[in-house]
Amino acid sequence: MIASFPVAVRSWPVRWRARRAWVKDSTLAATLTALAFVPTLSVIGAQLGDLPRRPADALAVVLTVAQSAPLALRSRHPAACLAVIGTAFAVHQALSYPQTFASIGFYLALFAAGAHQSRHRRTLAAAVSAGYAALAVALNQLGSPSRILDFLAFYLVLVVIWTAGAGLRRWRAEEAERRRLGALAAGADERARIARELHDVVTHHVTAIVVQADAAQFLVGTAPERAGQGLAAISDTGRRALTELRYLLGVLEATGDAALTDRTPALGKVADLVEQARLSGQPVELTEHGERLPRPIDVELAAYRVVQEALTNAIKHAAGRPTRVTVHHYAGHIDIEVTTDGSALAAGPAVPSGGRGLAGLRRRLHMLDGELTAAPRPGGGFSVRALIPSGSTA
Repeated sequence: MIASFPVAVRSWPVRWRARRAWVKDSTLAATLTALAFVPTLSVIGAQLGDLPRRPADALAVVLTVAQSAPLALRSRHPAACLAVIGTAFAVHQALSYPQTFASIGFYLALFAAGAHQSRHRRTLAAAVSAGYAALAVALNQLGSPSRILDFLAFYLVLVVIWTAGAGLRRWRAEEAERRRLGALAAGADERARIARELHDVVTHHVTAIVVQADAAQFLVGTAPERAGQGLAAISDTGRRALTELRYLLGVLEATGDAALTDRTPALGKVADLVEQARLSGQPVELTEHGERLPRPIDVELAAYRVVQEALTNAIKHAAGRPTRVTVHHYAGHIDIEVTTDGSALAAGPAVPSGGRGLAGLRRRLHMLDGELTAAPRPGGGFSVRALIPSGSTA
């Protein structure tokens, strides 16, 4: 019972749409049937053979209802609906009963078949054409004054109606395909965004843990008290990584927990990144200019990730080299620069990055109309600079 519940939940929208279509079709069928017995509307309808009229009787009433009531099935069983209404229409015309508004149902059934019939469409179209040809021959044999061109013109009208229904069907199929491709693209973008977040979190913290562990191992025999500090730093770094990973998992689960927002990394926690880098043995200096202003969360997070990625690269490629983090707070944007002295960071990374670091940051800032530049410094070392507008509300 519990296992089948999700299936029932997923199928509920399908059943609801089917029920809504049935109600809509039944309403149309009932309305057309009622209007067919309004005397003033009897002049509106199809008149094909122009044969002498015979008085209406019980069979005429049955044929009138048969040309409108089956429209209740036009969406679910379009071929059967067209077959019943088409047969009733042909018999009504051949017996030359008085004109009826219910004959409009033949046009509606033909349109519905073009729009909703999914299988054996060509066979159905051929059957309708053959049936109409037989009706035209029968009317001619009964003495109809209509010419061949008159029958051909009426047939062309039927072709136009079928084609209009088929066009609607194609439009719905194309629209569904566009929605499917849009959903796939949105999913791919979301997966790429989450991959960038995971890269930023895992790479930064794991790199710090590796560096701190190596330092602690080296200090165990020479300076036990400093080794203890290194182990404490490893523990603190692990807790930070778990906190950020829990946040990402909360986003994936879409729990709607407002408390998760408080754990979102933001610009105000750049000092924590600097302190963590110092614990890893990296000499880092933080300087902020201007007044810190409230920013949209995506801007805050992008600024945090810029500093995080730059410090991660400094620890991996230029361990022990002086590093400076400078943040300028402006009214309309944030300007961040992280510079590292020494080599141009050409050494191999201690932890593989997968090519998502700076490239991912460039994509992130591009979506915020920002810029990211990363290049070697003329006097040696490396520089990462980011300009992030604060007008985004994404």
